Amino acid sequence: MSPQIDVEWLGPFGWPKFKSNLPSIPNVPGVYLWTVEYQDGYIIYAAGITRRPMPQRFREHTREYMNGTYNVLDIAAMKVGFRKEVWHGFWMKKKRPREKLAEYKKRQLQIQEAVRKQLGGFRIFTANIGTKPRILERLEAAIMENLYKQPMPLCDIPDRGMMLAPRRNSEIPIIINNQCSVMLHGLPACLEI
Repeated sequence: MSPQIDVEWLGPFGWPKFKSNLPSIPNVPGVYLWTVEYQDGYIIYAAGITRRPMPQRFREHTREYMNGTYNVLDIAAMKVGFRKEVWHGFWMKKKRPREKLAEYKKRQLQIQEAVRKQLGGFRIFTANIGTKPRILERLEAAIMENLYKQPMPLCDIPDRGMMLAPRRNSEIPIIINNQCSVMLHGLPACLEI
């Protein structure tokens, strides 16, 4: 029988330093979900992990959003289950293409305003399941891979091409029992990682 881990998803929390009536994310490590309100629950845009305090990791994410690294979506469209890109990010390319950099500089104010709306509109859910790298990595990968297999629009909202580290064949499967007080669309009650 596979070992099991109960994961309690807490939230929703607001993005740190962005105006929201929600409490800010807890100062713990773990797994987090970026979501928006959708049909009596929340639709998931991305899962992420950190072994450091979440506010520290989110400051890094904020910088990457503001400097054009990440994709920026229209938050209003996301809330109705539609993926509409405002900006297709540079991602982690060390050398940014000259024409793409020129486009970013030309549209920087518009892009950054969309970033502020997106981050202010995100509803964050967190799970403090410790700092064991492989557990965190496997859970993040399983959530994202599960989202990609969901019906539309759940599969359309997340970015593709994330660097994920799913369970290796040599690793024993672990069953994750997800618990949350609200509906997180696309997150099953049980997930094998």
